[in-house]
Amino acid sequence: MRSRFLLGAVVLLFMLLPRAAAAQVRCVETDGEAAVVSGDAPSARTEAVARAKWAAIEKVIGVEVKAQSLVQNMTLFDDAVKTEAGGVIREYNILGQENKNEIVTVRIRACVEPAKARETVSALALNNSIAVFIPARKPRSREYEETNILSETLIGKLKGQDYTVVDVAPTQAADAAEIENAAKTGSTVRLRSLFYRFLSNLLIIGKVDYNISTKKGEDIGYGLNMPFNNVAVRMTYRIIARNSKTGGMEILWSEAAQGKGLANSVEEAAAEGMKDLAEKIAPTILDKVSHYIQGSARKISVKVNNVPDLDTNQEIKSTLQNIVWVTGVEEKSMGEFIVSYPENPLYLANSIRQKGNFRIADFSSYSILIDYQK
Repeated sequence: MRSRFLLGAVVLLFMLLPRAAAAQVRCVETDGEAAVVSGDAPSARTEAVARAKWAAIEKVIGVEVKAQSLVQNMTLFDDAVKTEAGGVIREYNILGQENKNEIVTVRIRACVEPAKARETVSALALNNSIAVFIPARKPRSREYEETNILSETLIGKLKGQDYTVVDVAPTQAADAAEIENAAKTGSTVRLRSLFYRFLSNLLIIGKVDYNISTKKGEDIGYGLNMPFNNVAVRMTYRIIARNSKTGGMEILWSEAAQGKGLANSVEEAAAEGMKDLAEKIAPTILDKVSHYIQGSARKISVKVNNVPDLDTNQEIKSTLQNIVWVTGVEEKSMGEFIVSYPENPLYLANSIRQKGNFRIADFSSYSILIDYQK
């Protein structure tokens, strides 16, 4: 009797295991396409499948900013996709293929493990990409306006410094009350999901409220009446960074700031107050972000083959120094450099490749091998 009970328990266990495993994956249908180069249709098909796999990964975890958009030239990215996607996608089937005008398009059904997908995609996040979410309470209302003058002004100033900025509000990916509660309680689940979703390592979150200091027409003494509405706009915000190595989060800066506005109507005064506030906090935010990016720079070994002389070596060093976000270049020997760079080496390799005289022979997390072509 006991043996039968044990046998039944084992059978039941094996029946439940596939279901438990299935609960950890999500299956979706996606498309991928690639150009046929030099008549090589099989290679184009392989590339199209790789892109369809990556599209499945992005679809499962709800990425708003497509990873492909972070890389202007797709060759290196496609190589990375073929490597990374293999460990995330449990299985896939090709549902259909179309060859038209030298373009191969495939449709696949892929089963993705969300936890591994998040890790893979977040590895492509940019340190100079900033997600901004600063809702402001509407005058004479309890409702919050998620896209407002303050957030737009701040985003404009950040973009003016060549940062990649994502406005979270239009995507409906976050709720003002939910984010405020997450910030107050220290809950990291919701905040972490925003990092994953927008491929960013920096998040600026806050809340704007206002108070009418003096109403228009109010007696201000000496027989005088206030000619305008005087509104004080107050903002509490945090700059939060995600550690790309550990996945943990740290608060880089936290502040409560205030601006003032004068106008005929309360709405106009509140708008002027938000403009004043944006001008005050922008220098602090830019300074904190700049320090974070410089502090996160890693040392990447760049070795260049076929450097013929010292003049060419100096030209290559100058080229590396002029790449966006490179913070320093140290010359070790002929054709060997140590480059300080805050982003994924994939982006550095891609930037070097676009200079025209270089072919990427190999790259890893801390080294890039280049063939110089005069």
